[in-house]
Amino acid sequence: MKLLEPRPVPLGGLRAMTVRRLLPSKERRMIGAWCFVDHYGPDDVAATGGMRVAPHPHTGLQTASWIFTGTVEHRDSLGTVADVRPGELNLMTAGYGINHSEYSTADTQVLHGVQLWIALPEAHLNTEPAFENFVPPPLTFAARQGADGATSLPLQARVFLGELSLTMGSATLQGTSPVETFSPLLGAEIMVGAPGSDPEAAKNPPADAPHQHFTLTLNPTFERGILVDTGAAIVQGRRIEADQMLYLEPGSGTLAIETVGATRLIVLGGQPFGEHITM
Repeated sequence: MKLLEPRPVPLGGLRAMTVRRLLPSKERRMIGAWCFVDHYGPDDVAATGGMRVAPHPHTGLQTASWIFTGTVEHRDSLGTVADVRPGELNLMTAGYGINHSEYSTADTQVLHGVQLWIALPEAHLNTEPAFENFVPPPLTFAARQGADGATSLPLQARVFLGELSLTMGSATLQGTSPVETFSPLLGAEIMVGAPGSDPEAAKNPPADAPHQHFTLTLNPTFERGILVDTGAAIVQGRRIEADQMLYLEPGSGTLAIETVGATRLIVLGGQPFGEHITM
């Protein structure tokens, strides 16, 4: 178990937006095939200029874009023109080579999300470039009244890669993504309550914030990463604050999570990659 702290990195040209990079880091280079995690926002685009990443090449990887708030226009050398919107996965397979650009749209006022890279195994480095969009259906647990009169926060999850089961109380829901990857992976967003994207709001929960408990069922051979965007989470006795990510080794097929206040999590997983890569 390792707690990963972000480091600020400017992304783009002269008027660069700043992202919080969690992978690769000194403490951990990869989680499964996940080799790159940039967490950004919520940014006031009028102040930061938003995302302005000019055309640039990639090989030997997939990029997974997942946005909480705002819209980014993706263009690539396959002729793809697609908007990356909240709740939608845009997965670009670079394979033997692709060129693409990313610009936040003119109507985007707040930009907030994660940008993820997936390393391709050596056997698939020269696969055909491709682009895929997937809208995962929400898995929703409604707020519930407890025996003590307290009301639990609602929970909603979207599984954009792989598969994941969530259990809250006596109810279990499972999400599965049909999107192809070249090694076993998991990617999901979990929202407890209504975490927002206000650049002026505090991301940390107040001391009296309500707690929520749920359990994840996932592949026990996977390494896991739990990224907290907003709120806080407690996993195996370790508290994860906003903008931190907890790395967990392969182990049990279930993972109990306690959240504090309105919380947004990104859950990543994958089998140890087993190959050396150069970033």
